[in-house]
Amino acid sequence: MSGAATSRRAVLFIFVTVLIDSIGFGLILPVMPQLIVELTGTDIGNAAAYGGWLAFAYAIVQFFCAPLLGSLSDRFGRRPVLLTSLFALGVDYLVMGIAPTIGWLFLGRIVAGMAGASFTTAYAYIADVSPPERRSQNFGLIGAAFGAGFIIGPVIGGLVGTLGPRAPFIAAASLALLNTAFGFIVLPESLPPESRRQFEWSRANPLGTLLQIRRYPSVAWMAAAAFFWQLGHQVLPTVWSFYTIFKFGWSTAAVGYSLAVAGVVMIIGQGLLTRTLIPRLGGDRRAVVVGLIFGAITYLGYALATEGWMMYVALLAWLPAALAYPAMNALMSGQIPATAQGELQGAVASLFSMSSILGPPLMTQLFEHFTRPGIAHHFPGAPFLAAAVLVFVSLALLRKGLLIAPAARSD
Repeated sequence: MSGAATSRRAVLFIFVTVLIDSIGFGLILPVMPQLIVELTGTDIGNAAAYGGWLAFAYAIVQFFCAPLLGSLSDRFGRRPVLLTSLFALGVDYLVMGIAPTIGWLFLGRIVAGMAGASFTTAYAYIADVSPPERRSQNFGLIGAAFGAGFIIGPVIGGLVGTLGPRAPFIAAASLALLNTAFGFIVLPESLPPESRRQFEWSRANPLGTLLQIRRYPSVAWMAAAAFFWQLGHQVLPTVWSFYTIFKFGWSTAAVGYSLAVAGVVMIIGQGLLTRTLIPRLGGDRRAVVVGLIFGAITYLGYALATEGWMMYVALLAWLPAALAYPAMNALMSGQIPATAQGELQGAVASLFSMSSILGPPLMTQLFEHFTRPGIAHHFPGAPFLAAAVLVFVSLALLRKGLLIAPAARSD
């Protein structure tokens, strides 16, 4: 089999892996509240509080484990780390499916955070097998897999959930374990022994990994830009439902439909437009700037919308905005040698985890504050306005990084 064919097969497997991972996550979303109520004997309001702490536990563990898995993949190769993580995720879904107490559910989310950090290795794998001119397109393809999974997963989870709140966990476990077996058969190793480096704890913790990135000044600025971009992006999963119900009186069905449309937009933007618009825009540098500008326009549109249909109009601006993250990732990857791609993706994942830890309370507190009864400045769109401001911060940091970035590496 030719090298190009092997690369295509590997990219396809990573796409399927990320798709199944995100489907598995989406599968459990519809039944998680019911399961928490069952395990705690509390009402839905307190169950939501438990759900918030479960999300926090997942994010904080992923923050510490993402660079660890990235560095382990730089030492031992991508294949063993990916397959071990997939197997652990499958076992974890089984544990959550039979959890007898809320404590077991917390244990499950902690293990899921550890195993879910394998997306750092997935991105490093893509960097290994993709030529420089196709990295952003392939990174965008992985982003599209996330989007597709978050559309398909909740739909399947809702149907399987009619069999009981634990059934979707068993389904998710089956998907993860089947994909592990499939990967054991078809997935080749992407990192040759001569490109590996010794494992160092200083590079395998979140702060150590980020400090290592300082060796590449342009990448450090771009990584900071990626953090603020992701911090603003947290407004969508945390505030969207509350905002649209509060301001426009949307039903839960209408909210679900809008999120499905948002997922479709993500797939089109990252899966298709990255392959056509980035070359037409002249490469990743222009594409990321265009993406950030349209991201700010989208958030401002959400913040200032006065009718529900305006949210869909603003959502269309996310099509070019979807170029921002894959192009930014490709720019950073082009500044890093092959021996440190896993380390880079570990650092990026750590920044994403930090945004997942800090963003939800930031955005929800803004929403709560500006919707309080009797407040002098009533403005439900405040979180989206804050997200737009964070995008402009990201743009300023990115500009600094681009000014000092040397030509992309080819090793």
